[in-house]
Amino acid sequence: MSFPRIRQVRASVVRGGGADYHDQSDGHWIDDHIATPMAKYPDYRQSRRSFGINVLGTLVVEIEAEDGTVGFAVTTGGEPACYLVEKHFARFLEGRDPSEVEQIWDQMYFASQYYGRKGLVVNAISGVDLALWDLLGRLRQEPVYQMLGGAVRDELQFYATGARPDLAKQMGFIGGKLPLHHGPAEGEEGLKKNIAALADMRAKVGDDFWLMLDCWMSLDVNYATRLADRAHEYSLKWIEEAISPDDYWGYAELKRNVPKGMLVTTGEHEATRWGFRMLLEMDCCDIIQPDVGWCGGVTELIKISALADAHGKLVVPHGSSVYSYHFVVTRQNSPFAEFLMMHPQASAVVPMFAPQLLGEPVPVNGRMRASALDKPGFGVELNREIALHRPYTH
Repeated sequence: MSFPRIRQVRASVVRGGGADYHDQSDGHWIDDHIATPMAKYPDYRQSRRSFGINVLGTLVVEIEAEDGTVGFAVTTGGEPACYLVEKHFARFLEGRDPSEVEQIWDQMYFASQYYGRKGLVVNAISGVDLALWDLLGRLRQEPVYQMLGGAVRDELQFYATGARPDLAKQMGFIGGKLPLHHGPAEGEEGLKKNIAALADMRAKVGDDFWLMLDCWMSLDVNYATRLADRAHEYSLKWIEEAISPDDYWGYAELKRNVPKGMLVTTGEHEATRWGFRMLLEMDCCDIIQPDVGWCGGVTELIKISALADAHGKLVVPHGSSVYSYHFVVTRQNSPFAEFLMMHPQASAVVPMFAPQLLGEPVPVNGRMRASALDKPGFGVELNREIALHRPYTH
């Protein structure tokens, strides 16, 4: 099958509109005294925005084919990522057949390896890769999950991340993941508050509902071990991203330290097959959690998942809405998915990327039929009422 070639690549940032889920108003649970690596500094403890989690903002990549078909994707990266897409990566796409996803990815990655390999650069590559898959799906009139081999199950089931797992249980989710609020700098008193919050939630949800803790890179091995030991009494299912993503040795030690039956999970801020190879070969965790918008896109997630499968590990991507749903439904080693509760009080199911995306499906009673993903590409549209700014052109 021949496709129209790629005419143009465009990279923009969102101007207002509440589209960046890291840039919420005061009082939103996602920014309320969450333990972070910066929490050791009192001035940056109350809000993640205070140290700049929202400075990059949303990156929107659009790839237009010669027939006018446009594929797009959103991720994190802001104006710096726009520069990379427009000034560097566009040369590897324009004039090319959009089906050449493997070679395009390879060229973007190795052309930027001398200044990239992780972080912002791979975020930008991820945005381009996702937009390319979306374009290809639109040209083929086929959903991304079908291009990835088709669904291996009829529906997805979800756990919810948010401040109210008790409400998530009522909504039909299989579990609830709480943000950890107090890190090592708040000492024994903070640790007691963390355990008290977990105990209170366990009493509310009963014995059979999953409870997890998202520690967002904020702990050291000693604190994480003590937290896991005390949390075991309340049947904590897993402890997530407890320490720095660069500390593979610390994760391996933590996995050896946690009580029997408790899982260690991480990978939200890891990138590419090489980073995940370290986590897997060093036996750092039980579940890896790549974010498809940050780890290298779908093209790289395929390789990461295959590597995890060979090591007998599960892959449960971090958030990412439709960009992860289309992948999870095609993989046997991804038995459930994460739903990020973006309602300010986590008391209602709302689309993760609203209002930026239109037509974004959400779980009903904690589940989603595979057929909800049947539109071409990733099945969503850009809300053109939200202004985009294209800071660079080529």
